[in-house]
Amino acid sequence: MFSKEMIWLHFLALLLRHCAADPCNWTGSGFAAGVDSRIVLQVRLRCTQGWVRWVFPGQAVRLVLEPNLSSNLRTTVCIKPSPSFGGASVFIERAGELELLVTDGERQRQVFCFRADGARTPALYLQPSPLQSDGHWSRRTMSFRYELLRNRRAARNVGHSSGIQSEYKSSCRPCNDTELLMAICNSDFVVRGYIKNITHYPESQTSLVEVSAVRLYWQRSGLFNRQEASGASESVSSWHGHINTLLQCHIKPGDGEFLFTGSEHFGEAWLGCAPRYKDFLSVYKTAQAARLNSCDFPLD
Repeated sequence: MFSKEMIWLHFLALLLRHCAADPCNWTGSGFAAGVDSRIVLQVRLRCTQGWVRWVFPGQAVRLVLEPNLSSNLRTTVCIKPSPSFGGASVFIERAGELELLVTDGERQRQVFCFRADGARTPALYLQPSPLQSDGHWSRRTMSFRYELLRNRRAARNVGHSSGIQSEYKSSCRPCNDTELLMAICNSDFVVRGYIKNITHYPESQTSLVEVSAVRLYWQRSGLFNRQEASGASESVSSWHGHINTLLQCHIKPGDGEFLFTGSEHFGEAWLGCAPRYKDFLSVYKTAQAARLNSCDFPLD
């Protein structure tokens, strides 16, 4: 029969091995943390995105986000709590002081963002909540996903941010020519297609655009999936996906082809520039003739 201390030491060894092998994600357990709950566990993650899972929170964790970057352009941190988030609260560490970011039991489908404190390395502090009176450890799992973003108008109000939405406060206005030419070079996805349907969600202040795409130029991951539709004489291939935007933009269905660009955050597409394709062609060809394009774009 193994003692409680031996089981804990074995688990700790496995945990340290996991942390060393995975610089982006971290899983920990505080089941035996009652031995000395005054100890603050120090964790460092060295990626711009990943996830954290803290099972049976029993001691505090100081989580330092220290990605290997050549510049400090990514100075905004966003986290998205899991639907079952519980057992701990998340604080931001600023100049030695802690500011509450996410409360224990937060179950909103919300993203919380904050800006790094100057040149300081972003740090989060995970504070476990007291055990429930029934002592049910199995109900206590705190997990979230994190992303470090470029410094683009994100997270003005810590703890009251509308999350990723705050990064797109000005996205309702049409992109100018310069922004459009940059968007086709720097976006996480670029697709040409049609608006199939739009669903509005007042509770989250967002709209979801269903897109049927005839051409996928690129995407960072599998946001758009290929679909096969059988016609009268042959099978027709197209791409299908969904893009988020703000409800305040009052987006409406439109006829004709659009060029959809934007960013991917927490596995979801967010709309950036979306001109009609014929308008994009005019802008691109004019810039091409003047040798002002930032990158080459296929026009076939």
